[in-house]
Amino acid sequence: MTQPNSHIAPNETAEQHAAFEARIERGEKIEAGDWMPAEYRRQLIRMISQHAHSEVVGMLPEGEWISSAPTLKRKTILMAKVQDEAGHGQYLYHAAETLGATREGMIDALLTRKAKYSSIFNYPTMSWADVGMIGWLVDGAAIKNQTMLAGASYGPYSRAMVRICSEETFHHKQGKEMIVAYAQGTPAQREMAQDALNRWWWPALMMLGPHDADSPNTGIMSKWGVKLKTNDEVRQEFINEHAPELLEAGLTIPDPDLHQDADGNWKHGPINWDEFWAVIKGERGLGQERLATRQAAHDDGAWVREALQAYTDRQRAVAAD
Repeated sequence: MTQPNSHIAPNETAEQHAAFEARIERGEKIEAGDWMPAEYRRQLIRMISQHAHSEVVGMLPEGEWISSAPTLKRKTILMAKVQDEAGHGQYLYHAAETLGATREGMIDALLTRKAKYSSIFNYPTMSWADVGMIGWLVDGAAIKNQTMLAGASYGPYSRAMVRICSEETFHHKQGKEMIVAYAQGTPAQREMAQDALNRWWWPALMMLGPHDADSPNTGIMSKWGVKLKTNDEVRQEFINEHAPELLEAGLTIPDPDLHQDADGNWKHGPINWDEFWAVIKGERGLGQERLATRQAAHDDGAWVREALQAYTDRQRAVAAD
């Protein structure tokens, strides 16, 4: 007897779902023109557009420091990184568009707070060392998640992740190199690096998502091969890699409960999830300021979109004639 499935839409059948899930079990990629459950499409649009929004909003905390970079080398590196993040947003918006989402609809959802983005970008950047710590920790956490998503069942998403991960790896290495240099530098530089770690360690752990028991979408996205690991599994991989590296650099991780268990895994103390949800809801952090900046950029770019549309309309008219 077929078990009831709450993810089967009224115009779908259990047989269609069974065939779809058999493809995923075989490791096949689902492409844009293939049949897929409506819930699979909806969840992917939510997930991919949220990822795209995060890349675009993620340009803001570091972009603020371009004009304050201490050397020309650091400035060009940061400019290249911010440019990469804009490109990542483009890749991801295109991937979501293959599922039927529109660019206009996704941007409107972001600007009207109907869509989320990673809450970590609502934290302020207080010093130049924050640029390096974001590269080491935030990009490091993102790589752990994105490497997993490179194996996702939806082809356009997984392929976008392959290129994004290769570029994020450079960002991660640049951030680590910067912080290690400061940790081994003058007392003022060491203090600046430690202060940045104190402020970014916990947000980096939180950006990998709520604990599995509190993540309502993990189950179905795992079943359909989009999420190949749970939030807690990815978080554990992140801590296992970064905790010993930070300690080796001579920094102190701001978690008195951090320790290694018998299996060698680094275990963190309790996470303040009240802060996590408050930042997401805009009750704390710079959410209003970030979206105001994006709104201003959207408004300032209206003439470019209008010009592109006029050019497209003219080209179509010429082709029609």
